[in-house]
Amino acid sequence: MMKFDIIGRRKIWYILSILIILPGIFSIFTQGFNLGIDFTGGVLVDLEFNKPVTVQEVRDVLKDYGLDNSMIQLAGAENGNSAKNVMIRTSDLEEMQKREVLDALKEKIGDYNVLRTERVGAVMGSELTWQAIWATLLSWVLIVAYISYRFELKFAIAAIVGLIHDIFIVLSVFSIFQKEIDASFVAALMTIVGYSTNDTIVIFDRIRENLKLHYRKGGDLVELADNSIWQTMTRSIYTVLTVLFTTAALYFFGGETTKNFSFALLIGFTSGAYSSIFTSTPLWVTFRHYADKNRTLKA
Repeated sequence: MMKFDIIGRRKIWYILSILIILPGIFSIFTQGFNLGIDFTGGVLVDLEFNKPVTVQEVRDVLKDYGLDNSMIQLAGAENGNSAKNVMIRTSDLEEMQKREVLDALKEKIGDYNVLRTERVGAVMGSELTWQAIWATLLSWVLIVAYISYRFELKFAIAAIVGLIHDIFIVLSVFSIFQKEIDASFVAALMTIVGYSTNDTIVIFDRIRENLKLHYRKGGDLVELADNSIWQTMTRSIYTVLTVLFTTAALYFFGGETTKNFSFALLIGFTSGAYSSIFTSTPLWVTFRHYADKNRTLKA
């Protein structure tokens, strides 16, 4: 594999990351996020059809009204995929909108009886949302403590900056394209944090091993970091391709309810692989150069 000077071009990668994140931050502050029913609440409709129906039949009708991400549950499913009783939980609708949807269900699927219809609150309340945020921050503190213990503080700070980079990339994409954010999105973010940390630590571990010989041979720090990246490059490529193939299969062939979850993973895993190589490792070199420069000035 032909080597490419990654660390020597680190300022380019910094600028590239900033150019990707800045439009996302602008979008977050101007148009915000498209919060799903898990965060905003919605309408619950319980129907009993005259004949068994499938989830896909109901979802196809809802799709015409932009409600294809609604939660659809079958009660007493026959043969595991169809039932007469269907419970639909969707975003909050005006009375006229709700009537149009119900009329479309009757026209395209068949007659039914309305067992109940009511407004429901958000599953992910403000308290639960803050708990998720605190859990994420706590995981970052533990990551800093672990990496500082195993390696050094500069490694830990570089790794956390890489994680923040990945989270912002995912948030930016979801804000810019107004992808719906639901409870599974939080799980996707935590999964991305774990994957990105693992990939970064593999490179850092190789740097630590090479550092043992660095001072003996008087090698260049930039060259050392670059060699460490390329020594783990094959493993990084195999790992990211494996998870991307699996996640892509989930996105393209999975159900509608897993689309946003798998899309977040696709963006996050790609960003995680990028940040481990082009963000966290170059940042560590920058931190070391800054520390060595200060040490020289004090001496």
